[in-house]
Amino acid sequence: MIQPVILSGGSGTRLWPLSREEYPKQLLPLTGELTMLQETAARLQGLVDIADPMVICNETHRFMVAEQMRQQANGNGAIILEPCGRNTAPAVAIAALQAMTGGADPVLLVLPADHLIRKVDVFQRGVDNGLSLAMEGKLVTFGIVPDKPETGYGYIKGGEELGVRGEGITPADSSHFAAFAVAEFVEKPDFTTAQAYLENGAYYWNSGMFMFKASRFLSELESFNPQMLEACQKAHATLQRDIDFMRLDAELFAACPSDSIDYAVMEKTADAAVIPLDAGWNDVGSWSSLWDVGDQNAAGNVIRGDVLTENTSNCYLHANHRLVAGVGIENLIVVETADAVLVANKDQVQDVKAIVAQIKAQQRDEYLLHKRVNRPWGAYEGIDAGEGFQVKRITVNPGSTLSLQMHYHRAEHWIVVQGTALVTRGDEVVTLSDNQSTYIPVGVKHRLANPGMIPLELIEVQSGSYLGEDDIVRFDDQYGRV
Repeated sequence: MIQPVILSGGSGTRLWPLSREEYPKQLLPLTGELTMLQETAARLQGLVDIADPMVICNETHRFMVAEQMRQQANGNGAIILEPCGRNTAPAVAIAALQAMTGGADPVLLVLPADHLIRKVDVFQRGVDNGLSLAMEGKLVTFGIVPDKPETGYGYIKGGEELGVRGEGITPADSSHFAAFAVAEFVEKPDFTTAQAYLENGAYYWNSGMFMFKASRFLSELESFNPQMLEACQKAHATLQRDIDFMRLDAELFAACPSDSIDYAVMEKTADAAVIPLDAGWNDVGSWSSLWDVGDQNAAGNVIRGDVLTENTSNCYLHANHRLVAGVGIENLIVVETADAVLVANKDQVQDVKAIVAQIKAQQRDEYLLHKRVNRPWGAYEGIDAGEGFQVKRITVNPGSTLSLQMHYHRAEHWIVVQGTALVTRGDEVVTLSDNQSTYIPVGVKHRLANPGMIPLELIEVQSGSYLGEDDIVRFDDQYGRV
């Protein structure tokens, strides 16, 4: 049995302003209609003897992850919440411990949630090859066959050939699905070294994808980092189900050392194997990567959204909320969102993270959230704000209910634009429809629900001395928030 483990904990700052800390790139549809998380799950369908994927994610992203996985045919696996980030090795250790609950010992297929793979059939045949090696006790990683001298990736050097073991792989395929013992892992090289690696032919990009039996990974972790394993075992022993999620004790997990799978295990084990993979892989780590994998028109432009161009070439132009026009420009990245616009030279997009650092240093919110903020019941979007007031557009999904709550510092006025609102206000419960409104005074318990079959849209006008989102006292909440 293969147990996929999807790691969905990243923040994707290099894809700002589309990717935000609380709405990162793996939850966005960057290359198609599905989000990157959904694409990761979808490419597993068709593999034999495979369980629904287990997802390890940041607690902040839990409701978006749950909703996106709910839409997938194989989206019924466990969702384990990390109370804090501890890198990939502890996350996989928790997944291995959970996978072995009840005495099972499956092969884990560890996949980042934010990578693109164009050739799904090639990926699946590589997984089949990896399964055979993992069953023999190898700790397998997938090395991407390089097509250029890349300085942004670590490399893996293949050593002794281990042969081809996958079913359905013909002799003609063998050069593409051979497996090798890992000779060494090497850090990101300079350009001259990367060019030498490309010419050598034995070096592969480190993809961050792995296969190994759960017990083998834990055994090697115990050998090389027993402190990490002990901390993970203590945290896993506290695992509790909470609605659709599984929670770890925050204090115990925070005590776990932070390290990657590579440093904690793969670079130390004597049983590491690498399978070269030429499957149209891209880690989509920057805007230039999205330009590389996008559908370029005759002028070399990749266009998403409402965009017009004149005498424009080799650009990535992304419009989210309004018309974007490019005139007489080349080699640029232009990304428009409701609250921020990025304009960058395509050759310098790695420095976008420096802008995000400036935004954080200035204590601004644009690194954290979009103007439209997703919630488990729907979403809200800021429309206007001023001294002592702010206006929001609220969307409540059919059948969803907000918490029973009150505010110490603000009053609220709700105007229904579309749909049906079931409003609790103190001891009173009323039903409102289009163009009807209600007023919630300061300090009054209230709740909003959508009993209808279509989304509820309303305008909320807040007024008061303090309008922060933390001015919420929850008395009852179906989503387990406090």
